[in-house]
Amino acid sequence: LDAFKATLDRLTGAYALAVLIEGESELILGARRGSPLVVGWGEGEMYLGSDALAVGPFTQHISYLEEGDYVAMTRTDARIFNAAGVPAERAIVKVAASSALVEKGEYRHFMEKEIHEQPDSVQHTLSEYLDLVSAKAKPAVVDFAAIDRIQIIACGTAFYAGQIGRYAFEKYADLPCDVEIASEFRYRDPALSKGTLAVAVSQSGETADTLAGLSWCKAQGLKTAAVVNVHTSSMAREAEILWPTHAGPEIGVASTKAFTAQVAALLSLAIAAGVARGKIDAAKEAELVKALFEAPRLISEALRMDAPIRNLVQDLAKARDVLFLGRGPMYPLAMEGALKLKEISYIHAEGYAAGELKHGPIALIDEYTPTIALAPMDDLFEKTSSNLQEVAARGGPVIMIAPENAPDPHGAGIRRVHAPDAHPIATPLVYAVPMQLVSYYTAVQKGTDVDQPRNLAKSVTVE
Repeated sequence: LDAFKATLDRLTGAYALAVLIEGESELILGARRGSPLVVGWGEGEMYLGSDALAVGPFTQHISYLEEGDYVAMTRTDARIFNAAGVPAERAIVKVAASSALVEKGEYRHFMEKEIHEQPDSVQHTLSEYLDLVSAKAKPAVVDFAAIDRIQIIACGTAFYAGQIGRYAFEKYADLPCDVEIASEFRYRDPALSKGTLAVAVSQSGETADTLAGLSWCKAQGLKTAAVVNVHTSSMAREAEILWPTHAGPEIGVASTKAFTAQVAALLSLAIAAGVARGKIDAAKEAELVKALFEAPRLISEALRMDAPIRNLVQDLAKARDVLFLGRGPMYPLAMEGALKLKEISYIHAEGYAAGELKHGPIALIDEYTPTIALAPMDDLFEKTSSNLQEVAARGGPVIMIAPENAPDPHGAGIRRVHAPDAHPIATPLVYAVPMQLVSYYTAVQKGTDVDQPRNLAKSVTVE
């Protein structure tokens, strides 16, 4: 044990270690810095794993190691020490993760299953923040009226969820909101006022760059919050305020239900912020709350788009490049759609604001480069439609996802897929589904490993 501690003192960087020593069959040593590690307590057996989900099939009793902790485990016990080598007490908590929750059931892939679980996961998350009976937002644990600005930090899919949240916070609460990729935020010496609320968004709550950014904000004296799906994660414990999502265990590497749960939480919090800041009256609050609670039903309708989308991906799977276009909240959703396609089908894709087409991306348009456009019936529909006509006029094939009652853009080569019509605040939740289905069925058509795409990991616990 002394040799292990001496070794740890010489290591730099982030790690989660499990060490076996020849001749010591009753001993496992573990240590963490930067990366998560948990001890699982069984009966006559002990476990070491990356998170509760990893050891969930074997035990539900978990101790979370803190930053710098190391542990000496036998088959019946664990001795935990802090970074200074002093024995430390870490609570044993019971978690809900179990093998029963992570079976594919009737579905071909976990990703397909998780896409179809979104009506429930969104409903459960909305119920955390909104009251359908009274049609009101539940009181937030933070005084939004005393906040000058929100700084969201996140990576990957969570970053796009944060950008959708930014539109809502600024539109409904008149609350300035910035969203930044955590790895950039960490190293640019950001200037933040004391009235800033720092919000980390993560599925796992263990994303290394996001966690480091959250810790930095806390060290600067800022109030901190975390929107996370794992409620006992490092971020959940580090932040002053926990804003949970209720997506349940997500196994597929490409996030689906965790993403829409994050969006649902942020949209709900934006309503609460608008009420607290006097920007939303009772009638508007009731309208928005009811509109969000319509989202699970509309997501169920959107799931029935799988048949027409399966027909479209026959051609999409042959493409080398794909453009995704959107305006307003559909812009970050277009970037999320492009990320999904890249992740699991290995097709190069980019998401753009539709108004940016003529500032460069339109040079890519030809008969071999499909464009997928998100075009809900909102105030920006006509402008989006005009952009699609520009693409079609240059010979580019277009897939337009829009409500059935939306006007036809009348462009040769524009194929329409009908999505449910939704209130503007709920549109990102509903239109996320066709984006996910496009990526999923394209990957299936290409025969890639949908749940475990190459070079990717579910929780990114290193820089």
